[in-house]
Amino acid sequence: MSLRFITKSIHAYLIDYPVAIVLIAAPFVLDLGQNNPVATWLSVVVGATALLLAALTDHPTGLVRIIPYWLHLWVDRAVGVLFIIAPFAFKFVGLDAWYYWVLAAAVLLTTTVLNAPEEQLATGSTLGRRAAG
Repeated sequence: MSLRFITKSIHAYLIDYPVAIVLIAAPFVLDLGQNNPVATWLSVVVGATALLLAALTDHPTGLVRIIPYWLHLWVDRAVGVLFIIAPFAFKFVGLDAWYYWVLAAAVLLTTTVLNAPEEQLATGSTLGRRAAG
């Protein structure tokens, strides 16, 4: 059984928009930013940007579909790296730091280890050929 089960459709329907909304709301629910307000607003800005990215991505829930899905995945991975670095760069402590480290782990795990490869379309070299036999 493969661990790589997060397809383009699963990513589109179950991850993109819900995660973006969580990124916007969670800092207020968890009362992040007690020591540094950047802990709150980084999540909100990334969440709002994620909504825009999802709407512009060429996948089932994309509204405009101008960003290729592979690029969307690389942006997600870059956000995961940002979330690893942010607690060190902005000196987040306690819940603020753990919030970003847990999100980083989830993003990077989802977009690398659990991400299913896209199905390849048939190439022109095999179309229109008869099967031997």
